[in-house]
Amino acid sequence: MFAMVNGLQRYSQQAIQAARYIGQGFMVTLDHMNRLPMTIQYPYEKLVPSERFRGRIHFEFDKCIACEVCVRVCPINLPVVDWELKGSVRKKQLKSYSIDFGVCIFCGNCVEYCPTNCLSMTEEYELSTYNRHELNYDQIALGRLPVSIIHDPTTQTVSSLNYLSKGVMEGHPDSRSVTSL
Repeated sequence: MFAMVNGLQRYSQQAIQAARYIGQGFMVTLDHMNRLPMTIQYPYEKLVPSERFRGRIHFEFDKCIACEVCVRVCPINLPVVDWELKGSVRKKQLKSYSIDFGVCIFCGNCVEYCPTNCLSMTEEYELSTYNRHELNYDQIALGRLPVSIIHDPTTQTVSSLNYLSKGVMEGHPDSRSVTSL
C-alpha cells in the first residue's frame, strides 16, 4: 500500500512539473503573439548594413603592388593575381586580378592584411545571379563602386529593426497575419 502511495505521489509531481513546462511554453507563445511583425518589404525597403559589414570586395588596380599577400592569407587561396617581372626596373607589374565570389567566404583576411590598402569591403550584398560564372569578378568589376543604400532613390532605408517607429512596424497594409486583428 505504501509503495502505491509513493508511486501516486511521484506521478502527481511529474504531472505538475509537465504542466509547468507547458504553461511556460504557452507564456512564450502568448508573448510573441502580442508583438508586431518586424518584417521589411525587401525590394522596396532595405536595412543599412553595420559599420564593419563584410560585403563585396572593392579593388583599386593602381595601388596594388602584386605582393600576393591576399592570396597567402586567404583560407582558400582565392584571389588570382597575374603579374610579370619587369627586368629593367626589377619590379612586379600587375596584369590582372580576379576574385570568384561564388567561392569566397567573405572572411576579410585579404582586406585586413593588404599592405597598400588596395582592397576594401563594401556594403554591397546583392550578388545573386542565374549563372555562377558571373560571380567571377575581374579587376574592372572589382573596381566598380556600388551604389550606397542610403543614397539609392528607389528604396527606403531602415537603419535597424530595434529602433523602428510604430508606424513603420505596423506591417504591410495588404498582409494578413494572426497578430493584426
